[in-house]
Amino acid sequence: MMNRLKGEASLGDVHESVDIEKKKIGWKKAIAFFGPAYLVSVGYMDPGNWATDLAGGSQFGYALIWVLLMSNLMALLLQGLAARLGIVRRRDLAQANREAYPRTINFVLYILAEIAIAACDLAEVLGMAIGIQLLTGLPLIWGVAITVLDTLLLLLLQQLDIRKMEAFIIGLIAIIKLSFLIEIILVKPHAAAIASGFIPHFPSEAALYIAIGIIGATVMPHNLYLHSALVQTRKITKDRQGIKQALKFNLLDSTIALNLAFLVNAAILILAAKAFFEGGFHNVAEIKDAHRLLAPLLGTKIAPVLFAVALIAAGQSSTITGTLAGQIVMEGYLRLRINPWMRRLLTRLLAIIPAILVIAISGEQKVDYLLVLSQVILSMQLGFAIIPLIHFVSDKKTMGEFAIRWHVQLIAWIIAAILVYLNIRMVITEAGSYFMASGNLFWKAVILLSGLAFIGFLVYIILYPFIHKPRPASIQMHPTKEELRQLNVPVFKKIAVALDFGQHDDVLLAHAIGQGQGNAEYLLIHVVESASARLLGRESDDYETRNDENRLQSYVQQLQEKGLTASSHLGFHNRSAEIIRIINEYKADMLVIGAHRHTGVKDWLYGETINSVRHELRIPILVVNY
Repeated sequence: MMNRLKGEASLGDVHESVDIEKKKIGWKKAIAFFGPAYLVSVGYMDPGNWATDLAGGSQFGYALIWVLLMSNLMALLLQGLAARLGIVRRRDLAQANREAYPRTINFVLYILAEIAIAACDLAEVLGMAIGIQLLTGLPLIWGVAITVLDTLLLLLLQQLDIRKMEAFIIGLIAIIKLSFLIEIILVKPHAAAIASGFIPHFPSEAALYIAIGIIGATVMPHNLYLHSALVQTRKITKDRQGIKQALKFNLLDSTIALNLAFLVNAAILILAAKAFFEGGFHNVAEIKDAHRLLAPLLGTKIAPVLFAVALIAAGQSSTITGTLAGQIVMEGYLRLRINPWMRRLLTRLLAIIPAILVIAISGEQKVDYLLVLSQVILSMQLGFAIIPLIHFVSDKKTMGEFAIRWHVQLIAWIIAAILVYLNIRMVITEAGSYFMASGNLFWKAVILLSGLAFIGFLVYIILYPFIHKPRPASIQMHPTKEELRQLNVPVFKKIAVALDFGQHDDVLLAHAIGQGQGNAEYLLIHVVESASARLLGRESDDYETRNDENRLQSYVQQLQEKGLTASSHLGFHNRSAEIIRIINEYKADMLVIGAHRHTGVKDWLYGETINSVRHELRIPILVVNY
């Protein structure tokens, strides 16, 4: 279930799985690069962004469209920096942090990143639950509970290659875009009014606060981790020309994907402006209120249905990318890997439990408070992702000629300063209101000390590269060629063969004999999994146990007749645990095992024997595909 990673590849299962060099120069090669930015873009249209878009449109009409555009340009630059880190250094942001900062600092950064992912998932849970409630009428608490079932969807998706997963996410994005396209056609907004929204101005002081919310909720910290890893799924030529080409096509990918995300957010704001602002409803900030008002204002029942469908699609697409980000963070910082479906389940439970508790105790009216809380938590983490990223891509020692120029650095630091300031201001506003209202001195002290620790750690992250000597570069752009060391060819004395008594036993034994070259001792293993064996273990004496024992002995006798040394051992109950126990007990120095190549749900049902065994044994394992 969990194992310590030995390699350095980010998202090792799909690392460099898309071979760009197989594509001819032209549009096919460009399309091969497309995909990572679309997975990232779902974070910019998740349910957590909807409230600020609805509030901006209903209160100020089209006036804040320019804020959406500005925040999108900020996101485009930052995501481009994350992609640059992954393409040039072949490191994701978590791996780069692990190499640059001390262990204690990295652990804190890891915890903050995990909190951000859990907070993002909370917004997605609530968004999907609200969408289910709006579409079906189910109580919200049941909608929250149903969202745990998306773990099964992830179980199926993880068996697909990265291109199919990208296609699935793009399909969900298409549903969102189509839904809002129809909504915009139904509301018939004025083109001139929309154009006026691109002129920078604030109608009032309250509009500035909404603009802060829009900008603050735009860039998600986990998206920076995600993008720096996803670009590494493309296998490129690691020379100057190959890296330049990858940077160019990924910029194009990011530009298209994030601008499409901008259009979705703009569509939500335009919908709110036309349907609510022009209709006299100026305080629509809750998703359920927007859904309730759409039908009577537009005179059609299809509008609220499309709204709910888009909300569910937005939440579902975000959960998948959130799981990938969690895997990247855990592998990068801790070098640990757990099964993606288990990670999805744990993350989802961390989001569902507080949501269910709040709904059960305080009622559905507190759901919007949870949405705001999730955005505040995300806001607090943003600086701890942006600031190290800018440091890394500015470092000429590790980035070489691909380090960003001084004017890009300046723009990046200005954007970082704006986002950190706006997010700190948002946090101070939310925490300050509680601080002033609370009469409990203990909680006031906790808030004050937490705020000071937060600011102090942020300052430390900013100054660390300047006050500490940089560590050696993680990779060399052009590593020198080394001569091979003396090759010691291993000689195996005892080779274990795990047999399942299927039609391919002879294939397994042939491979084992080939490895031993006739000079090894062969230990034949079979694990009985009958009901009696599971209950009684070695005391089992049912028909299957006796039959399996006889078959093992038959194999041993046939090998001995060929002049080979062979013995057998029968295991009981748990296949993986018994194989490991027998090999350790009999001190075998190699294992030969067959792979049935189950996929999807079968792999889960029948058990991942090979993975379980290889994580526990320290001997060479030969996996024979049938």
